[in-house]
Amino acid sequence: MHFGIALGSNLGDRAENIRRAVELLLARVPGLRLSASAPVYETEPVGCAPGTQAFLNTVIEVGADCTPQELHAHLKAVETALGRPQQRERNSPRTLDLDLLYADDVVSTDPALTLPHPRLHQRRFVLQPLADIRPALVLPGQTLSVSELLGGLDTSL
Repeated sequence: MHFGIALGSNLGDRAENIRRAVELLLARVPGLRLSASAPVYETEPVGCAPGTQAFLNTVIEVGADCTPQELHAHLKAVETALGRPQQRERNSPRTLDLDLLYADDVVSTDPALTLPHPRLHQRRFVLQPLADIRPALVLPGQTLSVSELLGGLDTSL
């Protein structure tokens, strides 16, 4: 199965946090294969308190022989290992944010893991790096490709 994962960091050594997250995922998920990695973008925080440091954001695509729920559990474990508290205020600064964006054509409305990610199509900081690696991807529930969704975003987002 192919999975898209968004990575973001705005605390500490942001680039190192992202690099370590990929390294830990590859080490802890049996058979995980990195198939694509987007450039890293510096982006302004969205929905965060004034004065919040800018994020570094990227997207990777991986292949793995596991369920989306299993991979999601690994993502949460890596966040914790790299210093993200399990209990925190929404949109608070964080050493690491890992979001499972999609899992092939799986659709899930489970509150614990909604797939595709419910706000992916509205977020430039996710769509831009995703368009760099999968511009023609049409996600379940969408009629437009990732690059078309990106082109349709308000330039202020």
